[in-house]
Amino acid sequence: MGGLLQIGFIASLDRIMSVVDRADHAVVIAGGGPTGLMLAGELALTGIDVLIVERRADQTIDGSRAGGLLPRTIEVLDQRGIAERFIAEGLVYPAHGFGGIAFDISDLPTRHNYVLGLWQSHFERILADWVAELGVPIMRSREVVGYAEEGAGVDVELSDDTSLRAAYLVGCDGGHSLVRKVAGIDFPGLDPSTSWMIAQVEMDEEPEFGFRRDGAGRQHAMNRRAPGEPIGVVLMERHVDHTGDPSLGELSEALVDVYETDFGVHSPTWISRFTDTSRQAASYRRGRVLLAGDAAHVHPPHGGQGMGTGVQDAVNLGWKLAQVVDGTSPESLLDTYHSERHPVGSRVLHNTMAQVALGSPDERHQALRDTMGELLKMDEPRRHIAAMLVALDIHYDLGEGHPLLGRRMPDLDLRTTDGPTRVFTLLHDARPVLLNLGATDGFDISPWASRVRVVDASHEGVWELPVLGEVAAPAAVLIRPDGHVAWAGEFTDPALPRALASWFGAAAPARCSDWENADLPGVDLRHDLFLQPLEDRRASSPPARRRTAAKGAASSARPPGSA
Repeated sequence: MGGLLQIGFIASLDRIMSVVDRADHAVVIAGGGPTGLMLAGELALTGIDVLIVERRADQTIDGSRAGGLLPRTIEVLDQRGIAERFIAEGLVYPAHGFGGIAFDISDLPTRHNYVLGLWQSHFERILADWVAELGVPIMRSREVVGYAEEGAGVDVELSDDTSLRAAYLVGCDGGHSLVRKVAGIDFPGLDPSTSWMIAQVEMDEEPEFGFRRDGAGRQHAMNRRAPGEPIGVVLMERHVDHTGDPSLGELSEALVDVYETDFGVHSPTWISRFTDTSRQAASYRRGRVLLAGDAAHVHPPHGGQGMGTGVQDAVNLGWKLAQVVDGTSPESLLDTYHSERHPVGSRVLHNTMAQVALGSPDERHQALRDTMGELLKMDEPRRHIAAMLVALDIHYDLGEGHPLLGRRMPDLDLRTTDGPTRVFTLLHDARPVLLNLGATDGFDISPWASRVRVVDASHEGVWELPVLGEVAAPAAVLIRPDGHVAWAGEFTDPALPRALASWFGAAAPARCSDWENADLPGVDLRHDLFLQPLEDRRASSPPARRRTAAKGAASSARPPGSA
């Protein structure tokens, strides 16, 4: 028996320590925008040593970026306990729109059934504060200018002629991503057919707020979010072939062209332009290099989906990359990042193309727009389109099973022995949860006890999902750290241990304390490093030791979806 224990111990120890690499960080993220910041936060919550490389000297950006948060993105922030930070600084709007056709979303089954008006500049500032609280270092005024994958890591070259070594590199460096280009990942899609001028300015005269369609059928808009704020201007341009951002003079000329006056436009906060270019990376992963956010997909801003899609990319990737880095799961788990998020990005590109078509300045597309407007006055089509735009209808294909499987877990009010709580509160530490809502047969969670939190609770009321409506309440639910359901059913279901092993690593071997009396010459089995579970070591170890554990990426767990 002692010989078997010795072999088992050495094999486990070898997985954790024998592939020690000279990595400076377990993960390096190129780009400190919304996607990069969210990914860094997700990794830091799990104890992974992560570094952001960001070209800007601080988090300041102009306002020509995203202007709001949609319900699922707010839910994701709520799952980490930080949603109120953003809500406190934003404006709540109970409506959204498809191609400029407005409709109500206040009846969507979510606590956050609204659009939160918040400029990306404020969003990044708040998110960066959270990331700083988690202790994530940001290397500023530098960019990733090249890299080479070698052995069990990636050598990353920086713009200041220095280099870093990482186990994994994630490109969150925008639509012109250098990381994607160096990886040789194709970026197929559509070239621009339409261009818009966008600005935030002051005006001497009160303009015509709202939408306006000119004689050529082009649609334009002006608005002011609150009294005293600058005026937002969006103008569809006559031509596509522009280079660089427009000047104040060009904006004035465009206003006169549409409104026959420029309203005394002056003092621009920013002026920019965007097109309907639509492209998506053919693969979100190549070896130890991954893509997220605009580096993986670019599209027109119609529907305000871009920033949220990137944030949700990060939340899907974060826990998976953490488990691979710390040795809990095999590298094949990272393949599920592409298989789940690529279809989501593809659908966003598809619906933004449709919205651009609805705004095309000709009578045929106007007829289509009128028809779409009639459909969106009906409840079922409206709810379907609304859930798609705000990402509440996302369904990862995890096979047959309960309607919840692969969908986001609703934020139910729960009663537990520790008092009332909510589902999203249980996810604040980015750890999977096995929620027992009345399963009577026991289940031995001990092989996963250090990785999966078990909560006994009850819920009174219906279970309602976007688009699907009410569904039967399951006896128990296995919730992934990203809030999506990995399994639902009774504890006697043989699919439960398979789901646990697939998503959260193979059943744990006997702990080192079981080997204390084994004859293993030269090994002190009572050393803290061996007596603590891997998760406890991550929480208490200095970065150097966390990086050591990060190299034990090999695991006997089978990838999700395998038998």
